[in-house]
Amino acid sequence: MELIGIALIVLILAAVAATLRSLTKDGLGHNPPVRSEEYWMGHDLPSTSYNLRIF
Repeated sequence: MELIGIALIVLILAAVAATLRSLTKDGLGHNPPVRSEEYWMGHDLPSTSYNLRIF
């Protein structure tokens, strides 16, 4: 029974360590800003909503 308890504690500690590592290594704050250089056009967008097209 003690072996199962120790294994459970080790598993919980490993999960917490992996979570903290993934949170610190994910790169948030280092992403470049999104830039749009081309003129945006909605060629295929409908002029009415899809809900109104059904009726």
